[in-house]
Amino acid sequence: MKRFGLIGLTVMMMMAAAPVSVCADSHADAIAVFKTSPAVMPFFETAHGYAVFPTVGKGGLFVGAAYGKGKVFRGDTATGTATLIKLSLGWQVGGQAFREIIFFEDDRAYDEFTRGTFEFDANASAVAITAGLQAQAGSMGKTAGASVGPSTGKQAGTNYRKGMAVFVHAIGGLMLEAAIGGQTISFEPYQ
Repeated sequence: MKRFGLIGLTVMMMMAAAPVSVCADSHADAIAVFKTSPAVMPFFETAHGYAVFPTVGKGGLFVGAAYGKGKVFRGDTATGTATLIKLSLGWQVGGQAFREIIFFEDDRAYDEFTRGTFEFDANASAVAITAGLQAQAGSMGKTAGASVGPSTGKQAGTNYRKGMAVFVHAIGGLMLEAAIGGQTISFEPYQ
């Protein structure tokens, strides 16, 4: 009974941190936010494709959960939808809402991601950005636990890892854990 209480509280905190309903143009809005970051913009110009999640809600009280819906693109063409889910155990408390974008370096990475269900390994991490501003280490406000640039607003780039590069942009909330390892993403192609 106590376990159900913690899981229920975790889900309520996650839903309070970020509504998971996504309107049609929210994908375009999220893409526009990422394009304002000097660290991210080069990936739009060279990547084979990408997946964008306009809102990922994440919450935890010892048991954590994250959920978001997104679109997958090959070049500039939307090819399907994706659902992101993550469950975690361990020390964590709070809730957070963030945007996430995953770039595919080549056709192999795109194919691996869109095979049906994809899971990031335990060591996977994202680069936290604050569009047009310095991202700082932290657990609240417009940061998500990493520093990616100097105070000039010019942000350091990142390299692909196993053919993918992941960026997150915090919308708000408080979460003392920011890794993407363990995220499971299901892909559904457009018919």
